Amino acid sequence: MENRFTEALASGRILIGDGAMGSELQARGLAGGDCGVQWNLTHPDKVLEIHRGYVEAGCDILLTNTFGANGPQLRKFHMDGSVEKICRAGVKLAREAIGDAGIVLGDIGPSGEMIEPIGNFSTGDFEEVFGEVAAGFVQAGVDALIVETMIAIEECEAAVRACKAAGELPVIASMAFEPTAGGDFRTMMGIDVPTFVRRAAAAGANVVGANCGCSIEHMVKIIERVAQVTELPIMAQPNAGMPRLERGVTVYDETPEQFAALVPALLEAGADIVGSCCGTDPAFTRKIVEVVRGGG
Repeated sequence: MENRFTEALASGRILIGDGAMGSELQARGLAGGDCGVQWNLTHPDKVLEIHRGYVEAGCDILLTNTFGANGPQLRKFHMDGSVEKICRAGVKLAREAIGDAGIVLGDIGPSGEMIEPIGNFSTGDFEEVFGEVAAGFVQAGVDALIVETMIAIEECEAAVRACKAAGELPVIASMAFEPTAGGDFRTMMGIDVPTFVRRAAAAGANVVGANCGCSIEHMVKIIERVAQVTELPIMAQPNAGMPRLERGVTVYDETPEQFAALVPALLEAGADIVGSCCGTDPAFTRKIVEVVRGGG
């Protein structure tokens, strides 16, 4: 059986992802500290509205609203038994918005746990947590799985392995890199780009990339480093600039126009899939579409 995502990658055209979900939920009433993935069940109309905004802007790919839909994260809200239910609802909403011809990625974020001896989790614990999420996505009919915003390579590897064990779907592995004082890029746990790419690929990732953590200006340099060490397709999801706090609120200053001005450089660096992350909205997606499809 053919896979929409694999076919789209094989076509050679640049694929366009969606943008931020959390800030869009907050704009519709989600309070800080509340469970955003629960809105798949309690406010499906709002989640669907967000998805439709990105589809109308021209994206090829939607990520499900399931970033925190894993046992350890949901346990904070006494909802750890709702993983499959939330994931299934998330897939249904994304599919409704983008249609049968569009691509839906089952979104898997970090567990919030740390690996031994820093924390209490073993690699087996991580695989069990992410295996539950991946199984729900496979059963719900996603086109591929994305493991994103990871900062620890052991957790990233475990999540990729769990996804591969759950079925035969393509898996994207994406880590969050930040610029260092020395001009390099590393995750908060000190993982550099070549180490991530090598180990994610060995774990079975079909696509590698980076998201969150930095501006598109920095992302261009990160993707250049990724492309130097792999032939795998590459996905890039930069933030709308570097975040800053203003009266306790996280603010991103980059405009859609400023963001779009660097999309050509991101493509030149080697990105095959371009989306956006924190601080963005459908206006950013619309500008990416204009550049990529030749209208901007």
